[in-house]
Amino acid sequence: MSTKQHEAVERIFKQSKGASRDTLIPLLQKIQEAEGYLSKESISRLGRELGLPASKIFGVATFYNQFRFTPKGRHHFMVCRGTACHVKGSAKLLDELSNELGIEPGQTTRDRVFSLEAVACLGACGIAPVACVDGEFHSKVTPKRLDAIIKDCKAREA
Repeated sequence: MSTKQHEAVERIFKQSKGASRDTLIPLLQKIQEAEGYLSKESISRLGRELGLPASKIFGVATFYNQFRFTPKGRHHFMVCRGTACHVKGSAKLLDELSNELGIEPGQTTRDRVFSLEAVACLGACGIAPVACVDGEFHSKVTPKRLDAIIKDCKAREA
């Protein structure tokens, strides 16, 4: 964690002194925004601050797919798995990305260049299948187009 991220997390804990258990989800959201994910250390500390076992906090956080437990890569791929995207072949896209990047959905490459996430819906059903890469939406994605997107990301890293 960078110094800036650490300071942001420290501010969250300082501002939440005496917080009650009903603030758990908003605090998890703030911590993830500051860290980029929920670290084991932050979950444990939040447990101490709220008087909850870390296992309970982890259980709540794993229930919601908005929370991450590994840092995102510099290039973050999200593949929509909603109904329209599924019908148009997003499972194949997800498999191809997983094979090409060498990671499963929810993981980040060891060098932290790429991360992959399968999401329930990106809300762009009319242009399915959809992938979002580094915040940019790509419509009607084909395996060939996906390959070009990966190559572009790799070229930017070189």
